Amino acid sequence: MALSDMVWPDSPLDAVEAAFTALTHDPNPMTFDLDMVGSDNGLPGGVMTLPALRRWLLAHPRAYTVRDTVWRELVLRARLQGPAWVVAAAGMALPALRRCAGQLRVGWSGDAHDIDAEILTGFLAALRDRVDLSKPAPYASLCMAGWRAGFALRRRVGEAVPVDDVERVAGPRTPTVPYGHPDLLVRRAVALGLLDVCDEQPYIDLRLGRRAIEPIAAAMGITVDALRMRARRIDERLARALVTGVLTGVPSPQAAAELAASATHRKRTRAAVLAGAAQTPVATAGLAA
Repeated sequence: MALSDMVWPDSPLDAVEAAFTALTHDPNPMTFDLDMVGSDNGLPGGVMTLPALRRWLLAHPRAYTVRDTVWRELVLRARLQGPAWVVAAAGMALPALRRCAGQLRVGWSGDAHDIDAEILTGFLAALRDRVDLSKPAPYASLCMAGWRAGFALRRRVGEAVPVDDVERVAGPRTPTVPYGHPDLLVRRAVALGLLDVCDEQPYIDLRLGRRAIEPIAAAMGITVDALRMRARRIDERLARALVTGVLTGVPSPQAAAELAASATHRKRTRAAVLAGAAQTPVATAGLAA
């Protein structure tokens, strides 16, 4: 049965289970090639259906290295290969997400489906952008993001206080400094030559939007490691500019000349790397930060 023809359950988590079942059963089930993630990590070799892989992981709760390896690959596929793998990842995590829902429903007087929806939303946000695959335990981070989202709903509902007259509420109403938009500082950094035009939107997406690094690097045509290095160097340049007042004030003619020279040097370095990559079998484009 096509997903568009299915009758969906009311519970968001039950809906994920239904979609996962449809994607992973005959006639064309989604599978996972375990040989792609290494044969020396305790996993059985060959191609395994996702439900079978989920059962294996549940039966081996202390196979931490294996679980990390599998989940890094699942997150990458969800980020780079389309919605089907997003559903697959959510389906693989369902046992843990249901445990979270069970814990958070205790004492909850609202609709249980609201808790389910928040947990799933938190999980999917982490899957899409929040979880850093360079750090350990991505699966635990994903599930914790779902739990936090459900817990935040309970706190919001429990701590909401109606206010009859907002004008009479005590306390300051002006936001505390800094209350400007950080992206305006990034654009000023571009104008000053601290940040190259081609890096402006990727840097905003990565640092301010907290988007996942893998799709951004793929769109730029560089490796994840190259983008991480480039972002760290931008961080350092912006930090120095903030400390010295260059970014928030008016730079002296000497400082402006130094920034322009530095930007020109970066541009020439990247051009040289790209030219070298075009002449070698192994592409190294993007290594210059």
